[in-house]
Amino acid sequence: MKILEIRALRGPNYFSRFQVIYLKLDIGKLEKKPTDKIPGFKDRLLKLLPTLSEHRCSPGHPGGFIERIERGTWMGHVTEHVAIELQCLANMEVGFGKTIDTDVEGVYDIVFRYRDEEAGIKAGREAVRIADAIYKKKPVDINSIILKLKTIRETNLLGPSTKSIVDEAKRRDIPIIRLNTESYVQLGHGINQRRIQATIMDNTSALGVEIADDKKNTKDILAQAGIPVPTGEVVTKLTSAYKVAEDIGYPIVVKPLVGNHGRGITVNITNKNDLKKAFSSAKKFRNKILIEKYIEGYDHRILTIDGKFVAASRREPPSVTGDGKSKIRQLIEKINQDPRRGFGHEKVLTKIEIDVMTRRLLRLKKLDLDDILPKGEVLYLKSTANLSMGGIAIDVTDKVHPMVRYMAERISKIIGLNVIGIDVLAKNLDKPISQTGGGVVEVNAAPGFRMHLDPFEGSPRNVAEPILDMLFPPGIKSTIPIIAVTGTNGKTTTVRLISHILKLSGKNVGMSSTDGIVIGNNMIIKGDYSGPEGTNIVLRDPTVDHAVLEIARGSILRRGLGYDESDVGVLLNIANDHLGEGGINTKEDLVRLKGVVIETVKPNGYAVLNADDILISKFKKEIKANVLMFSLYPDNPVIQEHLTQNGKVVTVDNDEIVILEGSLKSSVVKVQDVPITLDGNAKFNISNAMAATAACYALGVNVKNIQTGLITFNPTIAQSPGRMNLIKVGNFKVIVDYGHNVAAVKALSSVFAHLTSKKKIGMASGTGNRLDENIIEYGKTLGNIYDHIIITDTDPRDKLPGETADLVYKGVLSTGFPKKNVSIILDDRKATKAVLELAEDGDLVVIQADYFDRVIEDVFKFRDKLVNNK
Repeated sequence: MKILEIRALRGPNYFSRFQVIYLKLDIGKLEKKPTDKIPGFKDRLLKLLPTLSEHRCSPGHPGGFIERIERGTWMGHVTEHVAIELQCLANMEVGFGKTIDTDVEGVYDIVFRYRDEEAGIKAGREAVRIADAIYKKKPVDINSIILKLKTIRETNLLGPSTKSIVDEAKRRDIPIIRLNTESYVQLGHGINQRRIQATIMDNTSALGVEIADDKKNTKDILAQAGIPVPTGEVVTKLTSAYKVAEDIGYPIVVKPLVGNHGRGITVNITNKNDLKKAFSSAKKFRNKILIEKYIEGYDHRILTIDGKFVAASRREPPSVTGDGKSKIRQLIEKINQDPRRGFGHEKVLTKIEIDVMTRRLLRLKKLDLDDILPKGEVLYLKSTANLSMGGIAIDVTDKVHPMVRYMAERISKIIGLNVIGIDVLAKNLDKPISQTGGGVVEVNAAPGFRMHLDPFEGSPRNVAEPILDMLFPPGIKSTIPIIAVTGTNGKTTTVRLISHILKLSGKNVGMSSTDGIVIGNNMIIKGDYSGPEGTNIVLRDPTVDHAVLEIARGSILRRGLGYDESDVGVLLNIANDHLGEGGINTKEDLVRLKGVVIETVKPNGYAVLNADDILISKFKKEIKANVLMFSLYPDNPVIQEHLTQNGKVVTVDNDEIVILEGSLKSSVVKVQDVPITLDGNAKFNISNAMAATAACYALGVNVKNIQTGLITFNPTIAQSPGRMNLIKVGNFKVIVDYGHNVAAVKALSSVFAHLTSKKKIGMASGTGNRLDENIIEYGKTLGNIYDHIIITDTDPRDKLPGETADLVYKGVLSTGFPKKNVSIILDDRKATKAVLELAEDGDLVVIQADYFDRVIEDVFKFRDKLVNNK
C-alpha cells in the first residue's frame, strides 16, 4: 500500500465539521482482496488490537466493525479504524472517521479525527504500516507505536491546567486559537480576545509574577504584612549555607531562590552532610539558594482567583506501604500498575520514577531498592509532594477555616496576582495557621490546576469556571462578526466592498483576500491569503472589530476553514473552474465544497445566496441559518417563493437596488450610481454589489451607510487593484482584470460594447492546474470575444512552462480565429508590452493580470512613454 497524500484539515472542511487527518491511500493489489478473502486477517488484527472489537462502524453497535471485517471490507477502511484506535490507546480519544471511494480503482480518501496534528499524522502512517503487516503476517511492536504517540501527545498537547480553561471556554462557545506549540492560547477573536499562557492571564501583574518568582522577596513582603512564614536566608556558597543552618537550627529546607515544580528542593535536612548534597542539587537550577526552617506538617495548596478563595488541596509525596514480602522495587512497580497512574499528564496520577531524590531518601533510611519493607511501614519516595513526581492530591476545599480563606485572599492582593497558588505547610487547614504552627512557604504565579480538577480523593473542582468568569464577565463579548465570502468569481471585489461599507460605518475591519491582509486602511501583508492562514492573522489582531474573509476553493480542500462559525456567509456563484482537482469533478461537487462556508454560519446568522444560480438556490434547503437571497431579476420565482416564506431579498427594481422584507421595500441606490457597475452595464458587479448589500444588511448596517459605501467604491487601482481597472492610455483604453476562467471572461466581455466599437485586444493566460479540456474551452471563449490575442503563461502550476499556453492556443484556433492574430509570448512583461503596442486609436486592450502590481506599473510606463514621445 502507498500513501499518496496525508495532511491535516484544521477546521470545517469538505468531509466534516471537525478537524481531521486526510489520507489518500492506494491499496494496490489489495483492491482485489477484501478482508474476508485474507485467511486469518480478523484474528491477527484483534490479537494485536483487541479494543477494535468495540468499534461500532456503520452497523451502529459494538462489534459492528468486526462484522464488516467478516463480511469483507477493504484496507482503506481498516486503516481508518486502526488510526482511530491507535490515538485512543495513546489517550487521545477520537471516534469519527470516514473512508470514501475515488474515481481511481484502489485509491481511497480516508479521513479521521485527531486531537494533535502530529500524532494524528503519525497514527495514519502507522495504521497503513500495521494493516500491511497484518496482511503479510509480519510482527508489529504495538507498544512501541503507542509509546511514540504518547510522547508526541505529551510534547504537543495542552497541559491539564490550560486544557481545563480551554474546555471551559469551548463550553461557553468562546473560540480558541492556539498561538504556539506551548500553552500560549487566545480566547475569543479580534478586539474581544483575551490571552493566557497556562494559568497566567494577559492582565496578570508582571510585578506580582516578579515577586512570586523570588522566594525570599515573597517571604519578606508577607512577613511584613503579618503572614506567618518560615525564617531563612539566601546564600550562594556552601559555607554560608552551613552558617545559616546553624543559626536557624535543623531541620531545614534547601531550594533554588527561583523555580517551580519542586525542582532542586530538598526538605527535612538534619545534618551538614545532607545539606551539602541538597545544596549541590539546588545549584543545578539557580546560583542563589534559599535556606529556611523546616515546618512540620502537610503540604497544602490554596488557590485564589480574582482575589477570591476557590479551592484547596492537601498534597502528599508518593509512597509505598510494606507487605513484609515484596521488595521496594516491586512495591513501586505494583503501585505504578494502578490504572489511575499514567504517562505524564494523561491520568489523574503520574507514574513514580525512581530518580536521584528517591535514591537519596532510601540512603537516608539505609535502604536499597531490593530491600523488603516491613508490613505496614510507609516509605515516602520523594521529598516534595508535586503531582508531576507521582504525588497525590486530596481535596480539602470544604474544610478550610474562614480565617485561612481570608489569609489567602489577602495574600493574593498583597502580592498582586489575580491567579495565585499559595503553598502552606500545616497539620491541617481547619484552624487558623497561627494555632497550628504552620506557615506560608511560597506562592506561585502560574499555579497548576490538576490537583483541583481531578484529585485522588475528594470532590473535583471546576477551577477554570472562575477564570472564565474573570476574563469574560456577564455581558462581555468574546467574538467579533465574521463575514465569509466564497464562489467562483467576484470574491475579492465583494470582500473589498463589504469592508469599505463597514469602514464607512465606523468599524475597524480586518480583511483577508487573494491580495493580502488589510487591517483598517493598511495593507500589512501582501500575497494570497484567501485561506486559513489569512483568516487566523485577521482573527488574532487585537484591533479588529469585524472580519471580512475571502475563502477560496483550494483552501477549504487543502486545510479547511480557519474558523468554526461565521455570522454571515456569502455564496456568489458556481462555474466550471478547478474541476478535476482534489476529487472535485462536477459543479455539484463544487457547490458542496464551497457550501462549507454556508453550512458553518451560526444558526442565528445569515447565509447570503445567489438566487440566479440554480445550483446555489437548490442548496438553500441544506442550510440551518437564516437565508437572505439576491437576484438581478425581481420576478425570479426563487426569490418570490422566498418572500412568501418571510425571507429577505436584495434585488433590482426599476434600475434600483432594493431590499425586500415581506411587504416592505427599502430603496438602497440607483444601479447607475454604483461605480463598479459601469453605469449599470457590468451585470456581474451589480450582483457583487447586491451580495455586499445583503451581507451588510444582515449585520444590521444602516441602509444609508450601505448606500454611501456603494456609491463611493470605485474600480480604481487605489480601491480595487486588479479588478476591472480602466486606464486611458493615449487614445485607447486598457482594462486590467484578474478574471482567469470562462465565466469571468464572458462576464467581463459584456461591458466591451459600451467601451469601444473598434478592436478588442486581449492578453490572457490559462492556469495549469485545470483539466486540459477546460483550458481548451478557455481558449475557445477568448477566440469568440477578441480580435487579437496574445497568450502568456503566468501560472503553469502542474504543467511544464508553455504547455498551458499551447492548450489555450489550440482552443483559440478551434473557433476559426485567424492564426495571424494570435501569438504566444511566455514572458508576461514582454506580452504586456506587445499587447499595448498592438492598440490603435479607439481600441480596447484587456490584460489578464495574475501579478497586477507589475502589470499596472508596465501600463503606466507605456502611457508615460507615449506622452513623452509626443
